[in-house]
Amino acid sequence: MTTPSPASSSHEPGLPGTAASERAARLCAQTALFMRDHVLSLVSHDLRSPLNAIHSWAYVLERKVDGADTTAQRALAGIRSGVEQQVQLLETIVDTTRAETKTLALKRECFELRPFVDATVIDVRDMLAQPRGVRLVLDTPLAAEQLDGDRERLAAALWLMLTFATEASAPDSTVTLVTHADASMWHAAATFTAVPDALDDAELPHLLEAFARRQAGEPREAGRIAWVLALCKRVAEAHEGAFEQREFAQGEPATLSLRIPLKRG
Repeated sequence: MTTPSPASSSHEPGLPGTAASERAARLCAQTALFMRDHVLSLVSHDLRSPLNAIHSWAYVLERKVDGADTTAQRALAGIRSGVEQQVQLLETIVDTTRAETKTLALKRECFELRPFVDATVIDVRDMLAQPRGVRLVLDTPLAAEQLDGDRERLAAALWLMLTFATEASAPDSTVTLVTHADASMWHAAATFTAVPDALDDAELPHLLEAFARRQAGEPREAGRIAWVLALCKRVAEAHEGAFEQREFAQGEPATLSLRIPLKRG
């Protein structure tokens, strides 16, 4: 089990506090942007099924209702028109708004994983873990392994994993980042003891938005992630990898997992 050297910090020399604050603000803004688009995607997906069902049943009813009943025919026409208007709104407003991050552009480069991981751990430790009294531990055998990917995007994803784990942990607890690389894949897992109440504790410092933290503590449908973690999912998928949020229950072990191919497919 290892910890990163202070020399690996990504803070700008001479202005550590200012640089850290600016970087935290940028990362939080990116997190909010991807969360917004994730929510819009869910809205678009979840509304289409019931709207399509309403539209289909309106045609079924139309065949059952007396064609001479003008009131009933007007009612059915109004239902169909309303459904079509809602579908058009989804296509012209919701889908257009989220188009900004629908196709995620990557600036690929080959970089060493160990200093990249060290710097990100130090960022989260300085920005949030230490002020909250959470111990952030790095457990890794990484040495000179390299990855071909978008360093900044991946740093944002790893930062968010560790930040969320810290936000969802009680003071005096530990968040552990276990990370290694095999022949084809980089693996990173943030493990912690889930304390959902810590997400909304006004006595503790926070980086993530209050709305995002409250939603993260709510029950999730199977296979779905907390909205605030959308950036992790999108960055992983853009690299042909995967992100997973496992069980999140009070006092139970919790894990956020990221898998990224070392080279593009």
